[in-house]
Amino acid sequence: MLAEAIYLQREQLIKDEFGEAVYNLIQNYADLNSKHTAVQQTHSRFEVKSLEEEYFDTYINLERLNDIKQINKFIEAVNSKLPMNGIYIGCVETSRLRKLRIYKKYPRGISDVYYFFDYMVKRVLPKLPFTKRLYFLITRGQNRVMARAEIIGRLYSCGFEMLIEKTVGNNLYFFVKKSSKPSFDAHPSYGPLFKMRRIGKNGKTIIVYKFRTMSPYSEYAQEYVYQMNKLQDGGKIKNDFRVTTLGKVFRKFWIDELPMVYNLLKGDIKLVGVRPLSKHYLSLYTLEIRARRLKYKPGLVPPFYADMPKTFEEILASEKGYFDAYDKSPFITDVKYFFRAFYNIVFKKARSK
Repeated sequence: MLAEAIYLQREQLIKDEFGEAVYNLIQNYADLNSKHTAVQQTHSRFEVKSLEEEYFDTYINLERLNDIKQINKFIEAVNSKLPMNGIYIGCVETSRLRKLRIYKKYPRGISDVYYFFDYMVKRVLPKLPFTKRLYFLITRGQNRVMARAEIIGRLYSCGFEMLIEKTVGNNLYFFVKKSSKPSFDAHPSYGPLFKMRRIGKNGKTIIVYKFRTMSPYSEYAQEYVYQMNKLQDGGKIKNDFRVTTLGKVFRKFWIDELPMVYNLLKGDIKLVGVRPLSKHYLSLYTLEIRARRLKYKPGLVPPFYADMPKTFEEILASEKGYFDAYDKSPFITDVKYFFRAFYNIVFKKARSK
């Protein structure tokens, strides 16, 4: 009877504090009456650490991720307490939901000014190396603004796999399951300069530099976004919500590619060659093309811009054609492909999307 009373009190507290809609959403996917379901409202990972390890198969935290200072450390703590396939339910106010809330709260004009300063302080300052420390010193990481792509990427980097996303009120509620141990990335790419892990010659992992066009941690969510949207013409993921507004501008004018000149000078890539790809994207290729890719250095100017293929199959055919020609005459092939790509980029306005 005592346990039953505690569970009823728990249910009533969720209804009173967060509303009937939130309660119904959680109840649809979690058993609030189970002794193996933990419910907290905390921003401290030490409270998570106090839970018994692998006793709970479901962990619910009703504190917004926005108000947790060391988000990844917190999620990693949740991961350590759950068994494989254990469920983690949490909530966050995404940058899009925050913008909607601001424009709903204030009249036009005031909302424009408020949103501009909110964007600069809450989204830009935490990402710049010379203002990051000051930002967290003043705010303690509370009420931080994050894009949906960053949140999903963080969850995947910490060993979780997305099951369901639902928006209730101003918050996005996520339901994820533990699929692996966290990656424990000691140096995640968060600032404007993006360090990408890519597969180079002989399967060696190389670090490729670009200006950021996607939300932080987006690389961890690549498989999830691919499963949702597949590929569009040109081989890019369709409707990729990870690309930011500024990122679209950078891609249009090739600004994001400028840091790759360093990779060229360093010798990781050559001037003309196939794109350096992530491990996941490379896994989509046929075994034949995958094996041939590993024989050569990737390039700054890919054959894609010489042939302008539209479908994924055409991209494979384009790369095969490049490899066949390169095997016969490396220098002449690269010269031909460079000038064909140059013509398409300058005169036909070929751009990365």
